[in-house]
Amino acid sequence: MYRYAPGRSAARNLDHGTQELLYVVSGRGELIVGSESHPLEPDMGAYVVSGESLAVDNPGPDELVIVAVSAPQEDRTSRPLRRTVRYADQPPLPAGTDREFRYLVDQDAGCLDVTQFVGVIPPGRAPTHSHSYDEIVYVIDGEGILHLGDEERVIGPGSAMHLPPLAEHCLENTGKGSMRVLGVFHPSGDPASRAYDASR
Repeated sequence: MYRYAPGRSAARNLDHGTQELLYVVSGRGELIVGSESHPLEPDMGAYVVSGESLAVDNPGPDELVIVAVSAPQEDRTSRPLRRTVRYADQPPLPAGTDREFRYLVDQDAGCLDVTQFVGVIPPGRAPTHSHSYDEIVYVIDGEGILHLGDEERVIGPGSAMHLPPLAEHCLENTGKGSMRVLGVFHPSGDPASRAYDASR
């Protein structure tokens, strides 16, 4: 996680073979990639590829908070088709009978190796399941429990977790309102897909 105070950050270069997917938790500013500038706002995903230089300009007065996930970039020729993607502009898609998600950075944005999305989880517990890919989950809003194998962990805003491929898990929303989570898959995948699903 990056926390940017008002002002312009120093530029940093992504290592060759590494790409980065960003998600704006709070605050507003500009993402500067090379000589281009792109507005940043809450609930927005952004994509930076191997070898690119990036900086963040925060006009203030609030802190700008960004969750960043780095992943290998197998296709070194990939370039963003869309540098930033707003959650509000993406269509909701079903993930099971009562959950939904919206893609942010995926193949439509030019990212072929990784998928970034925001999921909405209603109160309750979904069936235990697993995926065939590595998954990073960050809790944006809401409270609940991560069930991972035989372990349970209380989670809330700011909680982050790594779910290895084929790890059996589920997120339980113990609150009265919806829980919102950021998910990042490598290699790219579909939040609705399951390698294992206890309900089937």
